[in-house]
Amino acid sequence: MKTKKLFEENVMLQSCEATVQACEPAKDGYRIVLDQTVFFPEGGGQLSDRGVLRNGRDAIEVLHASERDGIIYHETKQPLAAGTLVTCQLNWQERFDHMQQHCGEHMLSYAFWKLYGADNVGFHMHPDMVSIDISREVDYEEAMAAEAMTNRAIEEDRPIHVELVPAEHAAKRPLRKFNDKLKGLLRIVSVEGNDSCTCCGTHPPTTGMVGIVKVLKVERHKGGSRISFLCGREALQKMDVWMRAAQDVSNRLSVKEEEIAAGVERLEEEKKALGAQVTALTDRLLDYELREMDAKPVFDQAGHRKLVFIREDLTPSQAKALARKALEREHAVVAVFYRNGTRINYILSAASDDVNCQQKLKEVNDRFKGRGGGRPDACQGSAACVEGWQQMAADLAAAW
Repeated sequence: MKTKKLFEENVMLQSCEATVQACEPAKDGYRIVLDQTVFFPEGGGQLSDRGVLRNGRDAIEVLHASERDGIIYHETKQPLAAGTLVTCQLNWQERFDHMQQHCGEHMLSYAFWKLYGADNVGFHMHPDMVSIDISREVDYEEAMAAEAMTNRAIEEDRPIHVELVPAEHAAKRPLRKFNDKLKGLLRIVSVEGNDSCTCCGTHPPTTGMVGIVKVLKVERHKGGSRISFLCGREALQKMDVWMRAAQDVSNRLSVKEEEIAAGVERLEEEKKALGAQVTALTDRLLDYELREMDAKPVFDQAGHRKLVFIREDLTPSQAKALARKALEREHAVVAVFYRNGTRINYILSAASDDVNCQQKLKEVNDRFKGRGGGRPDACQGSAACVEGWQQMAADLAAAW
């Protein structure tokens, strides 16, 4: 017996009485079938409703609702016996949020279609963002025009009509999109004087209930565009978070909110200049250190020149440059150990064919419990930083 969908008769209904028809085990709990329900099952791009089933004093949480062959399954952690009378209670704020997002999506899609002939080829509703994929590339200014058209329709508080229409009749209507493979009775959702298309989702009675549509991001996507947006309460919440962040950044930069981009650009230029200065000073320091090592060279038993560096303050690029400079010495064997965040990195290289860096790397990896690889003349690896790593590196190098 198919589940009676009360949300199709009255989308504003928040609760109802129902009788358990069946309860079956599921992967992570149970699936409960009711004779009727206010819970919308996930479908048509819209997220599932959630809420509770109350049986006297007990309240069983509905985590998800799904539909198959006209039967709606309410997914729970606890079972209910067939014949049990329950009260279905929606998480109404969540349902209303979903209706705002879905209705806003219809009208925004209509605006892109009407203004630019762009078809909606994808709809994604996530808990924190909604997006549509459209068949034509649009820029931010074009997206703002579509947003403005949508918000005008919201301000006009237009009625939203839902009706069941035979497929052959629906095919003759001026719908925004129509799948000619659909048969039987089709559910048509129409915004008066605006969008009209087939849809199984829930929508408020009038556009004014959507509140606002705000486009948040415009991206190129598969030859078209992906438009990310939010509607109503969720849009206001997101904008509040972003405005607080913008105010914090403007205070830190001592600029107005509209001047943040210029302030960040100034900081990037300053950082770039300081980075160049630090690199130049570091190179001079390393050159000085190499000259000191040249004045007092250290050799191993085979006559190779050992150059070992153990540093806290090198970047990966600086470490590689240092290894290259040190390797210019005749018969040089170079080991560079340096800390980078929570990792210890190491570079081993040799200018002599009779030195196998792979063998030395194995010793380092074993000691530090690290990983790495390379060629006989050059290897590198890394490991988690441990206390006393400098001494461990010095002991390893001393034994070579």
